[in-house]
Amino acid sequence: MTQLHDLRLRLLVQQESEQIAKSQKSDLDLSIVQARCLCWLALLAEAHEDQACEAEGKGDTEQAMGWFADSMRLRDVIQVVTSIEIPIPESTEDSEEL
Repeated sequence: MTQLHDLRLRLLVQQESEQIAKSQKSDLDLSIVQARCLCWLALLAEAHEDQACEAEGKGDTEQAMGWFADSMRLRDVIQVVTSIEIPIPESTEDSEEL
């Protein structure tokens, strides 16, 4: 089951990176990449928390602790990604006014 989960995660990451590459052909906007990463990380953390609750409900405390620990690691990563300050590119209107 863990292998299947890992494969699904890799596929999702690959699909998302392809979508970013297609939508940002000429100029990569890092703020968009950051926002998408935060969305995916939040979804993954939520899924891990759900898995932890499900395992706890089944009485599998060890598995529940593992899923919960993973969700906490994801929350830590979310904090790191959120704290990265990406400069917002100036719009063409703003640069024309100067």
